[in-house]
Amino acid sequence: ISSIRNSGNQRRYKRDVLRYVAIIKIAQRIGIPLATIREAFGVLPEGHTLSAKEWKQLSSQWREELDRRIHTLVALRDELDGCIGCGCLSRSDCPLRN
Repeated sequence: ISSIRNSGNQRRYKRDVLRYVAIIKIAQRIGIPLATIREAFGVLPEGHTLSAKEWKQLSSQWREELDRRIHTLVALRDELDGCIGCGCLSRSDCPLRN
């Protein structure tokens, strides 16, 4: 990330940099690892502003990952409802643990 300093020595960032930071924060918030984010941006030229088409392609990949995580969490939540009364009382027998 590059910046330009103004006469008051404050950093000023170009619009594309601010957009990348916003995208990174969104991706981190939904659990996308930084390595995956870096990989996605690595194919773009420096100083490049994402087009709507590029954003749609990128976000659809992340959406698929997010949908998988949601599916897994919902399944775990649903299994948890029966956990207290299941009677297994053993970590080796517990379907949530194994």
